[in-house]
Amino acid sequence: MSVGFIAANISPPLKRDNLIYGCAKGGGAVSSLHTMKILRAFLVAPLLLITNPAQAALRAGARVVDATPTVLPVHVNGGMRQRELDEVGSRIKVRAIVLDDGKTQLAIVVVDSCMMSRAFLDEAKAAASNKTGIRVNRMFISATHTHSAPASMGCLGTNVDPRYPLLLKRKIVEAIDGAKKNLEPAQVGAAVFDANEFTALRRWIKRPSQISNDPFGNPTVRATMHAGSNWDNVTGESGPEDPDFSLVSFQSLKGRPIAVLSNFSMHYFSGLKGLNADYFGLFNDMMSLQLTPPNNKKNETLHPPFVSAIGHGCSGDIWRRDYTKRPLLNPKIEDFASGLVKKAMTAYGKIKYNRNATLAMAEAKLLLKFRTPNKQMLEWAQRIVAKTEGLPKTQEEIYAREQIFLHERPEAELILQAIRIGDIGITGIPNEVYALTGLKQKAQSPLATTITFDLANGSEGYIPPPEQHVLGGYNTWAARTAGLEPSAEPRIAEACLQLLEKVAGKPRRTPTVTRGPAAQAIAAAKPVAWWRMDEFNGPRAVDEMNRHDGIYETQVAYYLAGPHAEKFTPGQVNRATHFVGQRMQARLPKLGKNYSVSLWFWNGMPNDSRAVLGWMFSRGRNHARETGEHLGINSKGQLIFRSGEKTHTAKTPTTRWQWHHAVLVRDGEKVKVYLDGQLQFEAKANALLPVETLHLGGRNDNESNWEGRLDEAAVFDRALSATEVKALSAP
Repeated sequence: MSVGFIAANISPPLKRDNLIYGCAKGGGAVSSLHTMKILRAFLVAPLLLITNPAQAALRAGARVVDATPTVLPVHVNGGMRQRELDEVGSRIKVRAIVLDDGKTQLAIVVVDSCMMSRAFLDEAKAAASNKTGIRVNRMFISATHTHSAPASMGCLGTNVDPRYPLLLKRKIVEAIDGAKKNLEPAQVGAAVFDANEFTALRRWIKRPSQISNDPFGNPTVRATMHAGSNWDNVTGESGPEDPDFSLVSFQSLKGRPIAVLSNFSMHYFSGLKGLNADYFGLFNDMMSLQLTPPNNKKNETLHPPFVSAIGHGCSGDIWRRDYTKRPLLNPKIEDFASGLVKKAMTAYGKIKYNRNATLAMAEAKLLLKFRTPNKQMLEWAQRIVAKTEGLPKTQEEIYAREQIFLHERPEAELILQAIRIGDIGITGIPNEVYALTGLKQKAQSPLATTITFDLANGSEGYIPPPEQHVLGGYNTWAARTAGLEPSAEPRIAEACLQLLEKVAGKPRRTPTVTRGPAAQAIAAAKPVAWWRMDEFNGPRAVDEMNRHDGIYETQVAYYLAGPHAEKFTPGQVNRATHFVGQRMQARLPKLGKNYSVSLWFWNGMPNDSRAVLGWMFSRGRNHARETGEHLGINSKGQLIFRSGEKTHTAKTPTTRWQWHHAVLVRDGEKVKVYLDGQLQFEAKANALLPVETLHLGGRNDNESNWEGRLDEAAVFDRALSATEVKALSAP
């Protein structure tokens, strides 16, 4: 317990001491023995305050301030082009929570805004610090990312509103100051629940035949937002979702709600009336109705109002509409928010509280480069900008103007922060982060509960993982909205983990993959190599047997859902790799003519989209034409095996976007292929000369490589029996 906290709590005894001193000095009615007893009691009182476990060290205060502009219309950003709004659909607010454990005092602020620049927030923090005394580097300010709030900064074809930032800065200061004035002894707890039905991937991978051009005229777009609305054009989602809804609750020592800080990875709703706080504001309003304590009989508020604040989680590739389902659902915003509130209240009722939580906060500054235009690109942009009248309107004009901005600002300094509240960790990143980045932090954080806030302490655009840059799409096009170098994401993620280690005072966790009965069956069969394909990133494909790590090529998406989690990875989501026309290569030098391959596959290509939908396994020298032997599926979804010029075809078709199990068994010149444990065909094929190179996700010559997911690929140096195949295929 800090000295500051002790001093704050011993003020009543000090007053009693003044009275005692006055009586003694007057020489009056208090006997020396009585005085000594009182003095003894006074000396013990502070000690009791220090050692009493029921006395909370933590204090919390919260305040919500209306930041709706009074002068309309205002500029609104969040889209390609600037909009002007002249009506109010819902109130725009600033919500602040101030925490103090006697040693550390910090402020967490959530603003109904699309995004706020680093320069603007630096000014707001300085003004708030002058007003409250809270250190600038102890302020954590994030945007909800509503696309219907007044523009505090410009981006793409929009400019900052000329009046609103001054108003918003005052409101941020007011909220922090008010929250500090409301500080009171508090307890804290957290809950996390699965809100999978409220979030989904909006970024999907296109079929090879559907590649489109970027704004600069180059055919780079293999993945883009909302492509999943047409199933014929895509092979699947480009990454995982994060269904966790997190809430941190602050209560008085008697259990009165002070504030709830929530976080969810879902982008925004859009299409709303006028200025609007989107579902974020609606959720907060509904939570406040649920948790605001009743007033007394005189209808007087005897305590500070309860504050609900929900922040933007890792949602760069996430939104509400699930493209995997038909019919495509489009929920009403009221139903969406109320559904979340219902689940949140259930989780809230189960929270266990800590009265003695301590605080820690750390900040780091990271200098990153933008992808600035080369000479040719800059000249192209200058020519277009010179002909543009007013704000840019076409996509070409918008991205030409963005090249000028990037040229003038070649690098950015990012502020990254981490907060610890007891065993709860919070990180803040000034970008729109993909769900994968948040999942990485949760898996490795040294703290029990870890939450990542997007668009905190600035706004430097999307930060796709490096492999997503290769797949292209809007989220990767060089602009202020996505201009940082491709290596930015792993550097930011690593910096955040280091900050979490610092505030936690202990090292990060090493992610481990559990082994359920299906995984144990593979291990029991003693493969010479087993790639579980659960990596966060490449290029290394880890061999579970610790012998033959492979190398992923560049067009690969990581950490998607795999088959039968309850059997492969109980207590975890089983993860798989999505191949986008490129491969994983490994070398098994001692693999002979007799061998078996077991793997789970999920085909992303529609039937009849090409003669061979994809090759999932190949053995042969890299880039050697029309040699080797290969396992894949044909245009009808049937397994095929090709050795030389001869192709053997299975009888049973597979289903697109469903997991199946395949086993290839070579026993000398005899080949067997199994689908889901059932023998499909037995064929004679000349024994391949021993080749040490294997490929997953494609052929050795790159013909019709795999478009879809693979998982749990195991290679054996012998021919498996039918019984063994059955055991591997029936998890």
